[in-house]
Amino acid sequence: MARNGVVRSRAAVTASSLLLAAGPLEVSAEKEIDWQEARQFWSFQLPRRSPPPEVRLRSWPRSDLDRFVLRRLEAAGLLPEPEVDRSTLIRRLSFDLTGLPPSAEELEAFVGNNDPRSYERLVDALLDRPQFGERFASMWLPVVRFAEDQAHQVGNNEKFFYPHAHHYRRWVIDAFNRDLPYDQFVRLQLAADHYGDKDLAALGLLGLGPQYYTRGRLDVLAEEWEDRVDTVTRGLLGLTVACARCHDHFFDPITTEDYHALAGVFASTDVEKRKVAEHTLHVVKDVKVRDLHVFVRGNVEDKGPVIPRGFLTILAENGEREAFTGGSGRKELAEAIANPRNPLTARVMVNRLWGEIFGTPLVRSASNFGTTGERPSHPELLDYLAERFSLEGWSIKALVREMVLSATYRQAATRREDNALLAGMNRRRLSAEMMRDAMLAASGELPSADPGGPSLKVSDPGNLRRTVYGRISRKELNSFLRQFDYPDANVHAAGRVVTTTPMQKLYLLNSPFVAERAARLAAQAEDATVEEGVNLIFRRVLARLPDEEERARSAGYFGESAGQGDLDWAGFAQVLLCSNAFLYRD
Repeated sequence: MARNGVVRSRAAVTASSLLLAAGPLEVSAEKEIDWQEARQFWSFQLPRRSPPPEVRLRSWPRSDLDRFVLRRLEAAGLLPEPEVDRSTLIRRLSFDLTGLPPSAEELEAFVGNNDPRSYERLVDALLDRPQFGERFASMWLPVVRFAEDQAHQVGNNEKFFYPHAHHYRRWVIDAFNRDLPYDQFVRLQLAADHYGDKDLAALGLLGLGPQYYTRGRLDVLAEEWEDRVDTVTRGLLGLTVACARCHDHFFDPITTEDYHALAGVFASTDVEKRKVAEHTLHVVKDVKVRDLHVFVRGNVEDKGPVIPRGFLTILAENGEREAFTGGSGRKELAEAIANPRNPLTARVMVNRLWGEIFGTPLVRSASNFGTTGERPSHPELLDYLAERFSLEGWSIKALVREMVLSATYRQAATRREDNALLAGMNRRRLSAEMMRDAMLAASGELPSADPGGPSLKVSDPGNLRRTVYGRISRKELNSFLRQFDYPDANVHAAGRVVTTTPMQKLYLLNSPFVAERAARLAAQAEDATVEEGVNLIFRRVLARLPDEEERARSAGYFGESAGQGDLDWAGFAQVLLCSNAFLYRD
């Protein structure tokens, strides 16, 4: 408990000492948290806008963003990579902004356009497309562990299924497309019912979380509250607050009282299905206000003092945790997180968006900005972007636009294993959603627009919709998504963990879905000469024409059957659909 600005906390114990201990380790020593000192840690201080630094290579930067990057490169004795060719650039940009490859017509128009402003116009056009929201919803939904069922199911109890979850997904997509300011995006997902009835679908962040067969058991309910605390604090604040459920956080200035103050907000909130107009939504509502006892060492039967609902002490503006008094406290929590003077909210979202665009976040531990997390590779740049983000309207589209217009983004890809300083762009594999969507786009089967609505199984042979509209199950994730590293929907996902295994290539080579897309592509080349067909399939699959080596290898592939009217276009198309040139974006 607080005393003269100081609280008592169990001693920090390093992970290595825990692993090396000969027997059970009893943590009994105490230390005092000096809150003033704790607030000196970089992520607990407000972002500071440093002036863009001076650089030697003055001809390279296109924006202030580039100056921060170039200053670090020059200090390390490095130079940026040359600008990438236009066909690679449009493919990169199209995937990064819409999650889809460019069409053959877009490719031809851009590559042949020498207007200096053609790239900027392309960026603006892609930002305005409805596919922008679909692409960034694919980023956001795993952060909030979106799913449409529960991992643990008992009979046909409706509590374990979310047939109306698609309304939350649609809301997220529309929010990105209309460039809803991020602070409002946060507020509505935590407390839309306190701001009117227009955006109730946003409450799916809380209403679609894991639920268990509680039978009123307090220990089971406590598991649900922990999920809400963990998702909200790691997803929005980049802090591992759930680590303080059973004891004060070993490493960060977060007490078990802080944890229970937040858990009380969710203990005073219940999930319900609500009929709004013609729709049924999975939302939450305030119930009887419930300040929680501290559950000593996580044991709900061993009750310590009652802790009023409230925010984290380390982030309290006046230095002391203030009690929430308005209903459950969700609105006060939303306002505390969305407050522009919160040092974490803008940084965490800027960092997530940077990772989506550049391949690696500035803070690699994207959901851990605490003392055990990674330090930012470019701290001044992160603060520069975060402060502008919060003070200039919280516009996600404006921030993404600045990133992709930079000279840093337009560099050719580098093969460096450690590219933290951004001496070139990072080459990365397409996400599972991008991979499947790009195959449908290449074969010409992907609808130009999607009205939303209930999900279809990703494995359904007739499902030609974008993968973001596929059903996500906590109990049994689709095999394609699982094979290509879609995150576990039972918990918050900080980002995509990319694995490379032999099974992935075998899966693609033996996939009926891939074979069908290849057959559809082949049908478009059946009357073509070898050269015409190769060019067509390359353009559809890789958004470019083959180089000389690829032409020679393609001719060799068709060598024996050329001129015999029985060309294996389907096999050729499948080879390209399984190639690294298709599966990766440079």
